[in-house]
Amino acid sequence: MSDFLPANLRLLCSHYRSVAEVCRKLRINRGQFNKYLCGNNLPTPFNLKRICDFFGVEEFEIGLPTEQFIILIGAKARRISPSSEVTAPQRMLDHLRQQSSSQLKAHTGYYYEYYHAMTEPGSILCSLVHMYEEGQHFVYERNERLQITGADGEFERYRYVGIAYYLQDRLFLIDYESLTSNEISQTILIPSFKSCITRLNGLKMGVSAADHRTPACSRVVWEYLGQEINPVNAYRRVRLYSKDDPAIDDDLRGRLAQTKVVDGLFVIA
Repeated sequence: MSDFLPANLRLLCSHYRSVAEVCRKLRINRGQFNKYLCGNNLPTPFNLKRICDFFGVEEFEIGLPTEQFIILIGAKARRISPSSEVTAPQRMLDHLRQQSSSQLKAHTGYYYEYYHAMTEPGSILCSLVHMYEEGQHFVYERNERLQITGADGEFERYRYVGIAYYLQDRLFLIDYESLTSNEISQTILIPSFKSCITRLNGLKMGVSAADHRTPACSRVVWEYLGQEINPVNAYRRVRLYSKDDPAIDDDLRGRLAQTKVVDGLFVIA
């Protein structure tokens, strides 16, 4: 193996942009990896398995004569169909999942979400959100309903589904309206560092559902309800409210008002 491993390893690395990229992905020290490439050192059994698993070859294969190894690698590449390749969106999702902090788990559960309605300026919209863990990702569902003007008791209903990440002490949430597929919205929240979550502050960006489709940004507040709730009872609160409605308490009203423009930036005050 010591005779052919360096050349075979260099061949495998040539399929990547740089050796540095390979080292970052493998999480092996660049200096140590260079010794493998130059033939000065052999990988430990543990590192050899990591390297072979990363490149998709067997341990005995990487020690084959280089001419034979080139033929082997070519045959493997031909057997890989395009449909089995990892797509760019999947690479992005996997990368964000790996970078996301496990602290997101502490923020799962049900919430009321309050923000200035983009379709009905001057009103506050309350929606119901459920964030939960699904497989290796944290996902959520957000349900809204808007009263139909002139139709007593009639509502327009909207259902958003999305994915959440915890990156550098901020919660990033992106979703789309799944019934009409006419909008993608993004929310950034400041997480709670207390043992008991109450209300989370942040900003929300989306598009008005009205004909003019105006992009807009609003202060948003998430109010934690718990891990288990009665969804039917909770859903009764989901609707539009006027700013002076008694259902909107002073603390919530104040949080939604604490925004200002600083040097052209719409920020939380």
